[in-house]
Amino acid sequence: MSEIKVDTLTGKTTANDITVTVGATATMSLEQGLAKAWINIKGTVTTGIQQSFNVTSFVDESTAGHFTYSFTNSFNYVDHVGNGSVNLNESTGYNRIVVPYGAPSTSQFSLQESRADTAAKEDAASIQYIHFGDLA
Repeated sequence: MSEIKVDTLTGKTTANDITVTVGATATMSLEQGLAKAWINIKGTVTTGIQQSFNVTSFVDESTAGHFTYSFTNSFNYVDHVGNGSVNLNESTGYNRIVVPYGAPSTSQFSLQESRADTAAKEDAASIQYIHFGDLA
């Protein structure tokens, strides 16, 4: 097995144009496949950010399970892609969902976590969300 150690990858034609071969013939842009922001929110007791990347500020919106955070580097388009997950609050055991909340924005993101069976808004033990898309 070969090993390559480098500090910087730069595209031959343009700086961000690096193509990766996936499988026998499929290719994709390396930049397109990288997460541009993520957050791990502690949802109960003391709400706050446990860990994050490209997140500069965080607000607990005072409604259980509703949080807004701003990106350090904004996205190029409001329709960037994201996905979230929830760690259950051990005492309730209900299935939980996390969804975008409010109008989309390039500079911040709002999410709402709730119970999947009743849509009751409750704080989960932790919420994770990851974002993909082009940065501005």
